Amino acid sequence: MKWKRKRIRAIRAGVEDTFGHRISYLRISVTDRCNERCAYCMPGELREWLPREEVLSFEEIGRVVGVAAALGVRKVRVTGGEPLTRREIPRLFEMLAEIPGIEEIGVSTNGTLLGQGTNGVTMARALRARGVRSVNISLDTLDRADYAAVTGRDYLPRVREGIDAAQAAGFESIRLNAVLVRGRSEKTILPLLDFALERRLLLRFIELMPVSDRDVLSEENFFPVRAAMRRIEEEHGALMPEPGFRTNGPASYYQVAGRDQRVGFIGAMTDFHFCESCDKLRLTCDGKLRPCLGSHLEFDLRGPLRDGATDGDLREIFRGVVARKPKEHDFRGAYEPGRRMVAIGG
Repeated sequence: MKWKRKRIRAIRAGVEDTFGHRISYLRISVTDRCNERCAYCMPGELREWLPREEVLSFEEIGRVVGVAAALGVRKVRVTGGEPLTRREIPRLFEMLAEIPGIEEIGVSTNGTLLGQGTNGVTMARALRARGVRSVNISLDTLDRADYAAVTGRDYLPRVREGIDAAQAAGFESIRLNAVLVRGRSEKTILPLLDFALERRLLLRFIELMPVSDRDVLSEENFFPVRAAMRRIEEEHGALMPEPGFRTNGPASYYQVAGRDQRVGFIGAMTDFHFCESCDKLRLTCDGKLRPCLGSHLEFDLRGPLRDGATDGDLREIFRGVVARKPKEHDFRGAYEPGRRMVAIGG
């Protein structure tokens, strides 16, 4: 495959795109399947899953990560769909932990399966034993009826059990992610904040993005992070910015007044500096490498992988994808989703 040449600097610490982003982070979707049906991720009941043969094998994922690590990727996060629904998923984490250059492994999950296990070993403990350092858990509400309405499943008790299991397993970082939706978030923000403080967890509030369905950004649904901040400040006083505190994503963090607690905000739609520090690529479960979540650009790796491409060939594809990484996402324009979020990876 021939790539139009653009300015890329391959340096010891990694590969940079044309805007100076040094790519060190790869998010890996391992399945498009999920045991929940959140409207902003998978609107409506999705009954047609990708055939198994179209999904990358663990060995193929491991090879891609090995190539990425040789180009400077140091952090990987496994996502889905719901990644823990994939059979024998702990084996993949074991493989990733053995790849030279990979320093940090995380997983994003809805939490419903973290407390499940066999022979007295929970999934959370199995993942921690295989080198997973951080876990992100989706939790939009603490009200059981609301949770069932949001996700299409009455699984809130299982999520709470999963959070317990994650804390017992001893992950270095456990973060709760709550998507903001007008008409619901007004009553969930403060209970979630209190729950995160009680459990000593890091909470982030996330703006809706038009990833699966453009209609989610209607005035009836969209709730900006600034409104969430105001709700917290009405109760606790002014939030204090913490620009020096960073995690692996684009969240901006603040200290809650009068509390030993920080809270994060991810405002892809309203933060016009959102993309300035982006250092990630995304690998879909069917083998497409995407330079940006908010762009339709994606490039096939599965075909070359299965057609005998060398590691050198794969490195050139990676470099070409990095060269095409846009300066910022397209969500604020007339973006029309080409895939549902569940097929891209959270």
